Amino acid sequence: MQPNLSNAQRDAIQTEIFAGKKISAIKAYREATGAGLKDAKDAVEAMEAQLRTSSPGRFTAAPAKAGCLPMLLLLVIPSLLAAWFWRIS
Repeated sequence: MQPNLSNAQRDAIQTEIFAGKKISAIKAYREATGAGLKDAKDAVEAMEAQLRTSSPGRFTAAPAKAGCLPMLLLLVIPSLLAAWFWRIS
């Protein structure tokens, strides 16, 4: 259920979403509604998904890509292989 937001509050949250500032949007949502962090995050992500389909041209930032996991794997796997190689040598 979406709490009642004033037009100004909704516009402020949407402006942050369009700018790719999800953390600021979550903060604004929490201040406007008093929602907890998880509920605010879920609500902002739902708003973002709806806005990406209804107004995709208004986004100034690209959707977030994969996090740092691929880079972490590129660093950890060779380290583990090197440790294993040195162990069996």
